Amino acid sequence: MAELQIEDKQMSTPTSTLSAKPAVRRTAHAKRPLVAAPRLPQARTRIVAPSLKVADAAAAQVFAAARLRGPIARDVIAQSTGLSIATVNRQVTSLLEAGVLRERADLAVSGAIGRPRVPVEVNHEPFLTLGIHIGARTTSIVATDLLGRTLDVVETPTPRGAQSAALASLANSARRYLSRWHRRRPLWVGVASGGVVDSITGYLDHPRLGWSDAPVGPVLADALGLPVSVASHVDAMAGAELLLGGRKQPATDTFKATERTSLYVYARETVGYALSIGGRVHSPASGPGTIAALPTQSELLGGSGQLESTVSDEAVLIAARKARIIPVEGPGSTLQALLKVARGGNEKAQELLTERARVLGEAVALLRDMLNPDELVVGGQAFTEYPEGMAEVEAAFARRSVMPAREIRLTAFGNRVQEAGAGVVSLGGIYADPIGAMRRAQPRRPEATA
Repeated sequence: MAELQIEDKQMSTPTSTLSAKPAVRRTAHAKRPLVAAPRLPQARTRIVAPSLKVADAAAAQVFAAARLRGPIARDVIAQSTGLSIATVNRQVTSLLEAGVLRERADLAVSGAIGRPRVPVEVNHEPFLTLGIHIGARTTSIVATDLLGRTLDVVETPTPRGAQSAALASLANSARRYLSRWHRRRPLWVGVASGGVVDSITGYLDHPRLGWSDAPVGPVLADALGLPVSVASHVDAMAGAELLLGGRKQPATDTFKATERTSLYVYARETVGYALSIGGRVHSPASGPGTIAALPTQSELLGGSGQLESTVSDEAVLIAARKARIIPVEGPGSTLQALLKVARGGNEKAQELLTERARVLGEAVALLRDMLNPDELVVGGQAFTEYPEGMAEVEAAFARRSVMPAREIRLTAFGNRVQEAGAGVVSLGGIYADPIGAMRRAQPRRPEATA
């Protein structure tokens, strides 16, 4: 059983009830009947569907302006959002009272009279949110501030074995991690995972981990006493581009997200895609679509005829071992070792990674031609760990697409996209309704069961 090794003698193991379910579950699986079971009162009220959208409520707009452009004066907020100065003043007052904004009197314009010219900014230092990315092999636990910046991250092998024990290990790791943050108050927990997520109840089916109806959200809510949101990991990464990517791009582009569609394509150990439409990540009730079986062809990468089993990390490693580019086992039998060999001039290794880039470029072209988004973004280590291959991705895309030329943008988060995805799930509820979120996040003692 894998678990984060975080030392804290005062930390106790959570004793959450792992098998109980809400009284009536709404499930992402249309074929599965509704299930009646004992209710988890605290966990049920603490599960909040993720908000992966550009919110249009007045408080959310004011908070976003301060987050993306602060310190910022109230009249500038009014200009950038289109809200009246009276509305901005009311919302700033409420956000100051909630504790998520603070005034910067030291930055007030010299000679100005009255509070409207005192800039405000996000009061990020007292708070953090906790993001958890559950990968097929590795789980990341991430601390994020209210500006969307990663404060710290730890990684561990994803817990294996019995589902209940794996969830207990995950919850215990999260509690130990939070115990390190003595000067910041945790507000929210966001979970991003592969598999099929029921975001209403926080349950998860993850066949690769052997999890079925896994109560990920309820277990964490009981263990941590905080609101918990659970999202598909590719939706979460698309949400990070939508809500956090603006920090890495020109401020003038901030509020144009609601005017375009964006296609996000992910590849690493798994492949997936997500659509953002009109400033909102499209998350179907039946779960995300799949491109794992998208038809492709590459004898060099195994000839399976399906995208995921052709371009996944494991597929590339199998091909590299078969070609004797890297050893069959041992420390030299990893993807990092293959990348090092390729960069050292090994032509076979370079050919293998270039072939992966070609297949990915053609797959992106097929998706683009079907969906025709305004913006095209790719992410995941299949793209970012070998940037030398992006030229071939773009060339294969251009050859395969039958539509006019379109730029492919690499994710703003590089190899940290999983962390950004988990972080934005933990922040989405705060960004959508900062005042209501602060009420939800009032500390509660985690329940203990005998």
